[in-house]
Amino acid sequence: MSTIGIPGLILILVLALVLFGPKKLPELGRAVGHTLKEFKNATRSLTSDDDEEDDKAKAKELAAKTATPAPAATTATTAATSTDKTTAAADQDALDRERIEREVRERLERERLEKEIRAKLEQERLQAEQGQHKA
Repeated sequence: MSTIGIPGLILILVLALVLFGPKKLPELGRAVGHTLKEFKNATRSLTSDDDEEDDKAKAKELAAKTATPAPAATTATTAATSTDKTTAAADQDALDRERIEREVRERLERERLEKEIRAKLEQERLQAEQGQHKA
């Protein structure tokens, strides 16, 4: 299989310009951009669901690692155990922080989309009112 390359890309752009015209081309570009953005967001939400499952699995592994071992007679073993607990706690904190950051990003994205939808609805309502006044 071969790639398109620069000449092929130029040919496609010229054909798009001829077929759609200079006035429709920016609208077409915006539509393609919105479609790609929605696809990327949908893909990201699917992968974030997988990430949550991975986080749960990691948390279970950490819980298994932090289970208290049999009592040891030496202080070196006690120090190693406390280091393991500290490391496990740090890992759990990192997982929690990542999960919270992901939830905040998703919430901000949801709020942004809701704001865009409200603005579009308001714009359509105003256009409908202007159409009624003209009629």
